[in-house]
Amino acid sequence: MVSIQNWMRCSPAWIFFCFCCLPLLLLALPMPPKGAGIAPAGHSCRLRKISFQQSYIRNRTYSLAKLARLSDQDTDNRLIGQQLYINVQETNRCYVMKRVIEIIVDEVLLSVPRNRYPYIHEVAQFLAALSTELRGCKFSGHREHVEKNLEEMKDKIKQLGVSGKNKAIGELDLLFDYMENACTEAPKRIVTSKGGNKKKN
Repeated sequence: MVSIQNWMRCSPAWIFFCFCCLPLLLLALPMPPKGAGIAPAGHSCRLRKISFQQSYIRNRTYSLAKLARLSDQDTDNRLIGQQLYINVQETNRCYVMKRVIEIIVDEVLLSVPRNRYPYIHEVAQFLAALSTELRGCKFSGHREHVEKNLEEMKDKIKQLGVSGKNKAIGELDLLFDYMENACTEAPKRIVTSKGGNKKKN
């Protein structure tokens, strides 16, 4: 009985504390730094270097590209090149190459008869695996320029028809190298004759 009476005397004070003082104390607590606990934007846009150092799949990719180029008479158009990076920051290049891989695999490699090109199924699986590894890679900033560059590449493939798909396969070695350069630890650099560092495009 005494304890209940004591609680009744104390309860108004507790009510006042809970509704008036406690919120002020919570607001006074320091806020965690913005972005704390969140991985950096570019953290998911990285692939392991070893993925590109496997001689088996590298040789398969280069051999497939070389075979396709034998029947490529179009020397005026280029699908994989620096035009994909126009108005795109270097930190977003891996995202661009991820999107290129998705287009090449879905719209080219998977639509070509396997008996026409050797190794095409293996190369498609390898590229699809890289795309899966990069599923968390997001673009930072405005994507208008990226979408424009990718649409131009897709339109070019469609306009060229069968020749466009053949050209895309003939540039798989370029895609392999661009992907490695954009998505591994750091962009490759070339040492100039003056001893300075020059970025490799």
